[in-house]
Amino acid sequence: MNTASAGTLESGDILIQIAPSEAPGIEIELQSPVAAQFGRQIKAVIEETLSGLQVNNVYVKAVDKGALDCTIRARVSAAAVRATGKDVWKD
Repeated sequence: MNTASAGTLESGDILIQIAPSEAPGIEIELQSPVAAQFGRQIKAVIEETLSGLQVNNVYVKAVDKGALDCTIRARVSAAAVRATGKDVWKD
């Protein structure tokens, strides 16, 4: 696994950076102006997406600019594909 990213810092988007980690599980660092209200939901969407793609033992830095759940899933999926080299959309 390599370090990879997806997304932008534009309004309504989220920048996801994924890096391999020695620690087990998924560690998420979230920066968001709405973290107090939606931080748990944003982290849950990131974790669910990575778990569904069977990506573990990673460090994720997420810089949110008001992204919807569908955008978060898309950015996490794209970063995971770039990091692992595995195309999750092919069988």
